[in-house]
Amino acid sequence: QVQLVESGGGLVQAGGSLRLSCEVSGSIFSINAMGWYRQAPGKQRELVARITSGGSTNYADSVKGRFTISRDNAKNSVYLQMNSLKPEDTAVYYCNADLMTLATMGWEDYWGQGTQVTVSS
Repeated sequence: QVQLVESGGGLVQAGGSLRLSCEVSGSIFSINAMGWYRQAPGKQRELVARITSGGSTNYADSVKGRFTISRDNAKNSVYLQMNSLKPEDTAVYYCNADLMTLATMGWEDYWGQGTQVTVSS
């Protein structure tokens, strides 16, 4: 069984920083792209940042220059360094991974349970 476990969310003042972590565990054969999405109250889930297995990245325009995504393939982990946080960054942040398990040997999308990030003004 595959699990994505996020950590690092919390409450921070505007202008502050947080670092989110997500570790993938279970019977994994391979991990392709990994990413972070967020969902604010009353809004749709949106892509924040994504990173391929080769290290190529893409970001939402709203976070470019402030957030940095990285991954450690040896640890099956992805990270999101968030700097210069704004109140509009407040949301539940979800980890996502496109991966292949030993059981199915097919590419599937997996999601974490989410971690709350709250930025106060």
